Amino acid sequence: MPIKTKEKRRKLLLKTVILGAASAALYTAVFTHSNTIVELFARGGFYAALPIATVFVFSFVHASFAGAFWSLMGVEAATKQATKRPTVSAPRPTQSRRPRLRISA
Repeated sequence: MPIKTKEKRRKLLLKTVILGAASAALYTAVFTHSNTIVELFARGGFYAALPIATVFVFSFVHASFAGAFWSLMGVEAATKQATKRPTVSAPRPTQSRRPRLRISA
C-alpha cells in the first residue's frame, strides 16, 4: 500500500536517513577501531557479554533501517486475511447396528 501523505513520506524518509547514518557509523566505528574492540572483548568476565550486546545493537539498528527503507520504496509484507472457521458441532454418538453378544449365566 503506497504512502498516502507527503508528511508521512517525509517522516519515513527522515527516519530512513537517520537509521542509515547510524548503521554506517556503527560499521565504520567497528572497522576503524577493530584492535581496541578485540582487546576489550577478550578481557573475559563481564566483558564477555559485550560481543553479544554489540550484535544486538547492530541487528536492531540495521533491521530498523532496512524496514524503513523498504517501506519508503513501497514494499510491504503481505497480511493474511482472518478467515472465519466454520463451526463444527461435536459428533453425536451413533447406535451400533451390529448385535452384541450377550452372555447369560
